[in-house]
Amino acid sequence: MKYIWILGYVLSVLLANVTLDKFIPLPIYGQLSIGTLFFAFIFTLRDRIHHFGLKYVFIAIGLALLVTVTYSIYDNIEPRFVIASFLSIAAGELADTVVFQNLKKSNWLVRCFTSNSISVPLDSCLFTFLAFWGNPEFPLSFMLQIIYADIVIKYIIAAVVALPIYFIGKRTFLLHPSQKESQEVV
Repeated sequence: MKYIWILGYVLSVLLANVTLDKFIPLPIYGQLSIGTLFFAFIFTLRDRIHHFGLKYVFIAIGLALLVTVTYSIYDNIEPRFVIASFLSIAAGELADTVVFQNLKKSNWLVRCFTSNSISVPLDSCLFTFLAFWGNPEFPLSFMLQIIYADIVIKYIIAAVVALPIYFIGKRTFLLHPSQKESQEVV
């Protein structure tokens, strides 16, 4: 099962990078990168992969890097986008992992939502500035719209996706490890 989650993570990173420079204007304010729709799954999928151990988190990140770089060479994706993506993913993932790991006594949903509350804005700001700063087609006002839309949509998708993803499998997954032993006799 862990390989399915890793595959989902790798595909989400790839699809986010392939579609990151295509935008949908939001009705009131904001420019939504289509890549955000895929990227919103990344942090939640990675939190799921944590269940299998940090080793698998690093495997997922490494595979995502390898697949995305390989595809970007094949499809001529601008190197600036790939570099911006992986620097922002690295910073966001590191922050997310530190927060997630420091909340070991909390249930999974608290850990997931708290770590996402730090990593999502960090990733969104870093990526947007690294990918688009200096490009005359992306003035600061446009980049702020991208950041706003990215953060809002990532939070919404993460919240909608987190519950069903993490209720798949054992019903005791969200319990604290000390509570699992008494609940697993079913």
